[in-house]
Amino acid sequence: MNQQRYTHSFSLLNSNEFKKKLISFYEQETYFVFLDSNDFDQSEYTCLCGVGAIDVLTCVAGNAFHQLERFQYEHQDWMFGYLGYDLKNELEPLSSHNRDILCFPDLQFFVPEIVMEINEKSITIHSYEEERSALKSVLEEINNQMLSKEEEVAKNGHLEAIDSKEAYLEKAQKFLNHIHRGDIYEANLCTEFHALEVELDSVKAFAHLNKSSAPPFAAYARFAECHIISASPERYLKKMGKQLLSQPIKGTAPRAEDSLKDEEAKQELLANQKERSENVMIVDLVRNDLSKVAQKGSVKVSELFGLYTFPQVHHMISSITATLDQKNKGIDAVKATFPMGSMTGAPKISAMKIIEQTESFKRGVYSGAVGYFTPSGDFDFNVVIRTILYNDTRKVVSLSVGSAITAAAIPEAEYQECFVKAAALMKVLELQGIHFS
Repeated sequence: MNQQRYTHSFSLLNSNEFKKKLISFYEQETYFVFLDSNDFDQSEYTCLCGVGAIDVLTCVAGNAFHQLERFQYEHQDWMFGYLGYDLKNELEPLSSHNRDILCFPDLQFFVPEIVMEINEKSITIHSYEEERSALKSVLEEINNQMLSKEEEVAKNGHLEAIDSKEAYLEKAQKFLNHIHRGDIYEANLCTEFHALEVELDSVKAFAHLNKSSAPPFAAYARFAECHIISASPERYLKKMGKQLLSQPIKGTAPRAEDSLKDEEAKQELLANQKERSENVMIVDLVRNDLSKVAQKGSVKVSELFGLYTFPQVHHMISSITATLDQKNKGIDAVKATFPMGSMTGAPKISAMKIIEQTESFKRGVYSGAVGYFTPSGDFDFNVVIRTILYNDTRKVVSLSVGSAITAAAIPEAEYQECFVKAAALMKVLELQGIHFS
């Protein structure tokens, strides 16, 4: 257990301006996580930030969860980090053999030097610095910083699809064949776009993406050379006390500029039997996963087919709650539910095997989770979707998107849905001269 943290609060005149300056101020920090709820009313914090690293945990799949639990027990402090999708291989008899161009570790967490909670009119800082005046000086430095103006960007590189349209449609048909044979009911088919030999200003990329998408689980994270720029709309799993909450997304419709047509799109999504079927299957999967660690009879669906509107899309989101059984710890809930059902399929293990056989890339951080643990062991993690990943040593940018394949799926429509989901990410990369070709 580390030394005591001191808590100091300060007033803020303009929290939105301060958040932009904060990320820019710490852009050279080797370990940094910035989580923005964009005023989502179901988040514990408006904005939460971890700066600098007192200790770092980096693991590959094997005994990563054991090491994470030991790291958590050792520090009993704030921890920020991510869980990569391929941790599945230590939870189930699975493997990952597809190409990995990013080479991010499967799991990374750090204990931050400073934790900041940013609200509309105030900031609360948890640090080992007892003197309030020292922290006040840092805040003044951040506030006095001038934000750089947007500049024209020269052509920087090409974003290439790992799958041609024909290849994607063929893979979707393979999933359908498995469904018709009864191997699975549903699986999430993903595809990757990447650019090689490119430079990315990840701070500017996040600023653009967060502004245009305003998602409830936005994340900008840097772990040494590994950058995560996420506009995630989806919560994977939250623990508060003994209460667990998972909010899978299944069901997507693009926004329309005309308000009447936009309302029509929402109602069509709500009535779409294919989307409702997808949603129910994943809700059942999450209920089953949570029941492994929950008190008997405590798993409930508190909201089914909730319609949530974001700047680019409408989503159908369901909420499942449970009470953690007293014999289980928070990390047990993560192990029982990871990877999240919305990114795998049902039955879960069969779906993951077929995904590995069919897709052409290692998912890595994509389809994983970014979030935090509190000193008391509570946590909140997003689902890593609508995300740009960048390795600044390898000079590689990657973004991945996917859609759920069920018996009612039309491969052409699923292919188009991928581009709806990728649009905001591609636009951000275009602003830095990385164009899809």
